[in-house]
Amino acid sequence: MRCAAAALALFMGVAAGGEACTSFLVGRKASADGSAFITYNADDYGMFGRLRYLPAGKHAKGTMRRIVDGDTNHYLGEIPEAPVTYAVMGHINEHQVAITETTFGGRAELVDPNGTIDYVSLMAIALQRSKTAREAIGVMTSLVQQYGYASSGESFSIADPEEVWILEMIGKGSSEKGAVWVAVRIPDDCIAAHANQSRIHRFDRKDTDNVMYAKDVISFARKKGYFDGRDEEFSFSQAYAPADFSAIRFCEARVWSFFNKWVDGMDRYVDYASGRHIGKAEPMPLYFKPKRPLSLHDVMVSNRDHFEGTPFDITADAGAGPYSAPYRPTPLTWEYEGKTYFNERPISTQQTGFTVVAQVRSWLPDAVGGVLWFGNDDPNMVAYTPVYCGGTAVPECYNDPTADEVTFSWRSAFWVCNWVANMTYPRYSQLFPSVEAERDRLEQQFLASQKPAEDRALALYEQDPAGAVRYLDSYAAACADTMLAAWKKLGEYLIVKYNDQAVKPERAGCFTRTPDGLGTPPERPGFDERFKRAIIKDTGEKYLMP
Repeated sequence: MRCAAAALALFMGVAAGGEACTSFLVGRKASADGSAFITYNADDYGMFGRLRYLPAGKHAKGTMRRIVDGDTNHYLGEIPEAPVTYAVMGHINEHQVAITETTFGGRAELVDPNGTIDYVSLMAIALQRSKTAREAIGVMTSLVQQYGYASSGESFSIADPEEVWILEMIGKGSSEKGAVWVAVRIPDDCIAAHANQSRIHRFDRKDTDNVMYAKDVISFARKKGYFDGRDEEFSFSQAYAPADFSAIRFCEARVWSFFNKWVDGMDRYVDYASGRHIGKAEPMPLYFKPKRPLSLHDVMVSNRDHFEGTPFDITADAGAGPYSAPYRPTPLTWEYEGKTYFNERPISTQQTGFTVVAQVRSWLPDAVGGVLWFGNDDPNMVAYTPVYCGGTAVPECYNDPTADEVTFSWRSAFWVCNWVANMTYPRYSQLFPSVEAERDRLEQQFLASQKPAEDRALALYEQDPAGAVRYLDSYAAACADTMLAAWKKLGEYLIVKYNDQAVKPERAGCFTRTPDGLGTPPERPGFDERFKRAIIKDTGEKYLMP
């Protein structure tokens, strides 16, 4: 599987092969305040993510746009530039259109080696040319039809303040230009998700208000021998991305875990999510109505899931190590004595390069209504900070020019957040409570300050729209700077508190000292009972004291 959504060459600044990504969608009537949301955990080992801004532009006739594959940095060709392009802040544009993705791959023979537009470029171009989600779908599908699609199968989340859509697309191989695709609008009162496996099965071709599709999406499958049933039985997913164990357990299980958090009755789909009953277990629908409306914080929390409390929980067996970590080293599959085993693949993972929650709101001016809540690194280990779609400046720590994937910088949120996370992973149960407390403190601070900041921006907007934008830029920068400073202090605290696998005692928030002024000797908690049992089971009486 590939995901370089993480890589958005034009605005995220990385070209690297991806492992897998996750995206959630929340309709405006399924949210607590009328916002619509789409999310993105951009997961890719070796990736260094930047948040980049593309200014609006006007382009003379004949201006060409160079297309470079966002995964490989390979030059693909050129297409005519649009006369007018809109400003883009990461994954959201100035009109509150947001796009994220996950790669499902699908049938390998349908990748067109001669295609001109890869999916990373396709998202960037659509954001620069669209004022609505429907318009973005039109831009994306028409571009690949005209210039050829250079990537494997993709699921795109596309949102504007009124509508949220899933678009699934796959090429036609080397013999035909273009792609086959289907787009389904998620009902306003529902939530949806995708995680590297195609999720659109049957769709209502007569529902032209809520469904769009390529005219040959069924006939092409027939021609290729992927489908031979009646039209009304056609499943895009089964035809173009037939599922195997990996597609279900590593991908659909993440979707199930998101739904399980917010939808009653998801036990009925455990057999399906296990991947061991393909063709027998009931697949999950594309969307559900949640048991209660989701807040912005609920959506952020969803990005941090590790299957806790479910049949796929990974924190209670030997693989969790002595500190019950919900993380496993890659690769996902590994061999032992001639047999192949696997690790669970949760929503939150150490390989995340950046994570976003795009919030769009119909009742506010675009410059204020669209927010990209951004974090560098594993969403479980970072506090999201707001960046506004109408802004014209990226907070410096999210685009530090001195840092990259092999160059550390204390001014880079990516590296500072990874520094803290990588101290935490090996001793998760000891260190994570401190990380979690600081993460939640900061995030609650930013959530609480959102309305006062936006009220001030709205008051400015009435008289001076440009002044409101400048204010929101400075507010976004202040939030990001606050996070970075707090994370540096957190890292300093962790290295002192938990140095050398011991724990220094504290009282009233300060490390204690002896009467003679030295630091109090640290506590040495050792292994918990679960891991002691694992050691004895493995070694018997080897370490038994005589």
